[in-house]
Amino acid sequence: MKRHHLVNIFAIIVILVCCFGTGFSTGAIIAAVPQLVEQFKPGTELPEVGLAVPNILSDAGNSGGVSRSNDRIRFDPFWEAWDIVHEYYVDQPLDDNSLMEGAIRGMLESLDDQHTRYSDPESFQKESDYISGEEYEGIGAWVDISGDYVKITSPMKGSPAEGAGLRAKDLVIAIDGEDMTDVDTEIALDKILGQKGTTVVLTIKRGDLEPFDVSIVRAAVVTPMVISEMREDGIAYVQLTQFGDLTVEELQRTLKEVLPQKPKGLILDLRNNGGGYVETCVSVASEFLPKNSLVLIEREGDGRELEYRTRGKPSISADLPIVVLGNEGTASASEILIGALQYYERAVFVGVQTYGKGSMQIQPELSNGGAVSVTIARWLTPAGELIHGIGITPDVVVEMTEEDYANDVDPQLDKAVEIILTGELPAETDQPAPEMEATPEILDTEL
Repeated sequence: MKRHHLVNIFAIIVILVCCFGTGFSTGAIIAAVPQLVEQFKPGTELPEVGLAVPNILSDAGNSGGVSRSNDRIRFDPFWEAWDIVHEYYVDQPLDDNSLMEGAIRGMLESLDDQHTRYSDPESFQKESDYISGEEYEGIGAWVDISGDYVKITSPMKGSPAEGAGLRAKDLVIAIDGEDMTDVDTEIALDKILGQKGTTVVLTIKRGDLEPFDVSIVRAAVVTPMVISEMREDGIAYVQLTQFGDLTVEELQRTLKEVLPQKPKGLILDLRNNGGGYVETCVSVASEFLPKNSLVLIEREGDGRELEYRTRGKPSISADLPIVVLGNEGTASASEILIGALQYYERAVFVGVQTYGKGSMQIQPELSNGGAVSVTIARWLTPAGELIHGIGITPDVVVEMTEEDYANDVDPQLDKAVEIILTGELPAETDQPAPEMEATPEILDTEL
């Protein structure tokens, strides 16, 4: 990690739900761009977000890594194996780039952390394009590739995946008729990805239903980060699709349009929002909460904790009723925001238990154009609660049934409207929160 190319690191800290179809760790992300790397030494606070540059940026010292004097000895077995396969392997010539990338993947997989992973140059470029709002080609879905099959985390708004009816928790058990049982999920991802205009047939296993095929035409996907409308009932509806480069700008522009119309309340829809940059999440929270409000706590491996707080005066009046919507596809940065709004009793959370992604990664770019994501910390809500593998429990549980999807009705949105118009919370439900798997290893990707 002390190689010279890491001096030009592009670090992304992910508080993810998640990685997305090309290997993008879904979640809340903090980017330390190359200019900051050159400008600040390790440990120096960055402007605005007040975050310390990870020590990984340092090329000096030996903070737990392999010392240069021991490099040769420690890596002798690797080079011995390298020479052996080059000399004796039956199919020659070998692809040295594939061998190198395989070695990186194997090293990271040995850490037994599904969020610590390697993205090849093409995948990393697609990840960067998506979070920055650039166009990319695929089906448009966040997925989890940590299990036996590719699992849909959430379809992206306006994407081919959404149009085809894919939902959170759908399992892709076959691709173009080929059974994916015992097939590495990264290989399965490669089969799903493809050029726009081409078709892929996914065989989906959804809950207890019989498997069924879904035909999806891949497309160039550009998902708007903020979708809004002023409803006829006087309620402002704002949906955040992700926490990316343009989210804050689009949200502020939206609020300037709807708030002068004096809405009766605001519905903030975070359903199927897989996360994004953590500094974007903090900036969004700053539109809703008073200055210096605690948004999240980062707990590092050595027990140190860093606090992220809102900045500036909120643009939304403290007396405007807010209901936030979330579901199984609500992850990472979205969960951070909901946790903060719940903690300060600024919004009522309606929906179902969220995904439960609460780890942070850095994502340094490598000299070959690829990147490695490395888990460095966990995050907690302002109440000091870990949500990794648990999720956040709604104030009002409202589920979506198969009939709801089939009939294109939205009881979660209807309940949010009811709460704002009546000004009353319904009686507490006796329905227990859905059981979650104990600390699942979540790896989300974009397709």
